[in-house]
Amino acid sequence: MQLLPGVGPKTAQRLALHLIKRPEKEVQALAQALIDAKKQVGLCKICYHLSAEPVCSICSNHNRDRTTICVVADSRDVIALEKTREYRGLYHVLGGVISPMDGIGPEQLHIDSLVRRVSKEQIKEIILAIDPSVEGETTTLYIGQLLKPFTKVTRIAFGLPMGGDLEYADEVTLARALEGRRELD
Repeated sequence: MQLLPGVGPKTAQRLALHLIKRPEKEVQALAQALIDAKKQVGLCKICYHLSAEPVCSICSNHNRDRTTICVVADSRDVIALEKTREYRGLYHVLGGVISPMDGIGPEQLHIDSLVRRVSKEQIKEIILAIDPSVEGETTTLYIGQLLKPFTKVTRIAFGLPMGGDLEYADEVTLARALEGRRELD
């Protein structure tokens, strides 16, 4: 169980002990559900978000704004953004970030397909929503340079979380919060 992200030794032990106490049919049903999910869930052929269908529910929804694409590193980012119910455009999942230390270059990510997509479609804006790590910044700058000839490229603002204290924020976060400021409505 410790193979799962966020599951430490104690949680893994609790889960294992819980499963051992369950009836065998329940454990088999859980195991089969995991196997089925692994077999049935793949990547959307347009945006590379997780999907049980060749085209995901977001890409197939014609009520979405088809002129805006939000570029993210992972499907978890799509899920997080969708929970806000604020963004109504499409997505493009890179499948990670550029990380030379880990042997991940642009060719291992879904960047070429993003450039093809933007060059062929009537895209008015690309929103880069990639974590502000060193690797994320590298990926953001790389993609930004590739896409600027085709369309407007923006990035999400970074700053302080709700309930956060200024005194505990690091300098980079404070600088980003100042850069991303906007006029009050």
